[in-house]
This record gives sequence, C-alpha cells and structure tokens, in this order.
Amino acid sequence: MTKTRHFKRPEGPKLHGLAVGYALSAYTAGLTGLWSISWLVNVAAVLLLAHAMVIAAYMIHECAHNTIFRDNKHNARLGTALTWLCGAAYGTYDDIRYKHFRHHVDNDDVVWFDYEAFFSKHPIVYRVTVFLEFFYIPAHDLIMHIIMIFCSFIIPQRRHQQIRNTSVILIRGGVFVTVAVLYPKVAIGYAIAYMIMMTVLRFMDGIQHDYGYHLNLFTDERSDKKGNLEWEQEHTFSNVLSFQHEWPNWFVLNFGYHNAHHAKPTTPWYELPKVHRELFGDDPGNVIPLRSQLQLFHRYRINRIFHDAVGLPDVEGRDFLHAAQRGQVTGGNAASFLTAF
Repeated sequence: MTKTRHFKRPEGPKLHGLAVGYALSAYTAGLTGLWSISWLVNVAAVLLLAHAMVIAAYMIHECAHNTIFRDNKHNARLGTALTWLCGAAYGTYDDIRYKHFRHHVDNDDVVWFDYEAFFSKHPIVYRVTVFLEFFYIPAHDLIMHIIMIFCSFIIPQRRHQQIRNTSVILIRGGVFVTVAVLYPKVAIGYAIAYMIMMTVLRFMDGIQHDYGYHLNLFTDERSDKKGNLEWEQEHTFSNVLSFQHEWPNWFVLNFGYHNAHHAKPTTPWYELPKVHRELFGDDPGNVIPLRSQLQLFHRYRINRIFHDAVGLPDVEGRDFLHAAQRGQVTGGNAASFLTAF
C-alpha cells in the first residue's frame, strides 16, 4: 500500500516504473555504448539511445495527462526531468502540457509557428529541406527543434524564459560541443539517435488526425470544433503497429491507439488496447495497418510540408481513414508534442 499510494492505479509502480526505468537504463547504456571501439556496439547503442528517448517522450505525454501520480505536481516533476532525456528541456514542461491540452480541448492543431508561410518566404530553406527529406533526414523537424532550443529568443510570448532558456543552452550545448570536439564519433552517434527519435515521433503523429493547423496558440480566437466530441472521433485515427499482437505496440507505449486516447485521455498507456476494443471493437477496419503507414510515409516524404502530392483524394473523416488504409494520404509533418509552439 505504501508503494502504491502516490500512484493513480495499483499497477502504476510496476508498469509506469518499467517504462521510466527502461528509458533511464537504455539511455545510460546507449550513451556508454557510443564510446565503444566496436562499430557493431555503436550501431546498437544508437538504436538503444534513440528508443530510450522515444519512451521518455511518450512518458512526458503520460505525465501531461496526469496518468501516473495522484498529485499533479509529481507528474509535472517527472515530466520536467524526462524533458532532459529527449532534448525538450529548453522550453518548459508547462508549455508542452498547455499546448497539448489545447489540442485535446480545442480539437485542433493549435500552433504559433506558421511553417507554410516560413517556407514560402524562404524558398532556399524549403528546397534544402525537401532535398534532405528525400533521404529520410527529418529536416523539417530539425527546424522545429532549433526553434525549440532558442524558443525564448524567437517566440515573443516566451521572452520571460530567457534566463532559463540560456542556462539550458549553456549546459546542454556546452556538453555537446565538448563531446563533439573530443569525441566526434560519440556526438555523431547522439545526433543520429536524436533524429531517429524525431522520425519515430512524427511517423506516429503524422496520420492520427486530419486537422489543419491554426495560429491561435496565443490569441483569443476560438477553434471551430472546440468541444465537439463526435467530430473529434471522426477526425482521429488509430495507427497501431500491430492489431493482432499487443507487444509490438509497447515499443511506442501504445501511442497508436489514438481514438481510445482521445475518447478517454486520462487512460494510462497500458490500458489503451483494452479501451480501444471496448469502444470500437475488434474490427481491424477501424485502424490504419502498419504496411499502409510505411507506404505513405515513404511515398510522400517530400510532399508532407504543403500536402502537394498529385492525384490523391481530397478526403476527411471516415474517407480519410479509408484512403490512409490504401496509403493514399500524405499525412502531417513535424507535429510533435515536444515542440510546444
């Protein structure tokens, strides 16, 4: 009883603890492995480090929904600590949580950064981004994460965070530059692991909604579909890694069960498969299979920014689901909950 009294559910210490413990141990082992003289160990270390950051990111998501501890302050403390593992500590945990809650409450992609306008004004940057994206380098996400690093100097509403932002830049930047100078192989390995994390997060996020984005993060503009739960479900999609077997979905803490998550946002990650089946049944026609996810991710990797692929149906809602199942949607890009703007 003493062990569980701080947790919302009795299985919390075991399953949430397993996820956090894995993230910490895999992160440590991954970093250590980057120093090995064996390239096989280096490759394994990069993959392990990347996955540790993925799990840390999804546990931040759990903290944001207060699924772990009874006291929200404890969720906030854990979420803040985990931002250091996945490189999201430059802004604040509260900013991440606020923007994500707006996404749920407003039924919208509520943002500050108008990336379409940015690329339109900077065509050279756009062309470089498209070139890199062709080779599966997440250049669009890198731009978002660069903004995140310097968020208080770029976003006017975050200027009050400049002292904190500068401190994090000096700490993380100082460590990375030192490692890059003394052990360039380690720095390169970390950078690759970080880009893998970004790729996994955007792969999962990219087709979970057919929402457009609106620039009302810091304005009083009300999102049109705010509070419309029926519309929310019609425009939310589940992209599981496997519908037949549960264990593959643990690699992303069941984040693909997105309809269940939006229906019951305070459900912990380990109960989402059960909730999905209670609400939507065992019909695989209600989810987007992994093969289709991989197809559209590959085919439209350079069309995702402006959704300018030729010949795709202009669909939404249930029709979007069916098109995604056929691999005929571009999906979104760079919509990670870690970039809170």
